[in-house]
Amino acid sequence: MQESLTTVFIYGSLLPGHSNHHVAADYIRGSQPGVILGRLVDCGPYPALLRDDESRECCKVVRGLWVDVNELGLKRMDELEQFLGIEEDNDYDRIWVRDVESPDKCGWVYVWDSPRGCPAIDEPYWPDYFARKVGQS
Repeated sequence: MQESLTTVFIYGSLLPGHSNHHVAADYIRGSQPGVILGRLVDCGPYPALLRDDESRECCKVVRGLWVDVNELGLKRMDELEQFLGIEEDNDYDRIWVRDVESPDKCGWVYVWDSPRGCPAIDEPYWPDYFARKVGQS
């Protein structure tokens, strides 16, 4: 029996080489680079993605990876992001998005609805920003 896979766009601490990659690593069955509409804010050791008016008006994008995970992988990511379900009181919400450059690529992504006081990141790729940030400390 073939396992069921779900596609998720990851852009921050779940990326390979980052602090929470271990949460999903064993459940990832495939990955490919991607770009979605949105903007990042700096939450300290990780980013949050916003798909708000500002990101739409400025046509901002975020680069990351589309990963295919099995059911347990999605469950582990939901736990990490404190996503309890649709219309629940979540830390991150999980919404459906399409890739900007390849509209046939689509899947879930974890987002915030507001910056919550976190500063904006004026670039599309968290690993580049984070490397510079850590190098300055």
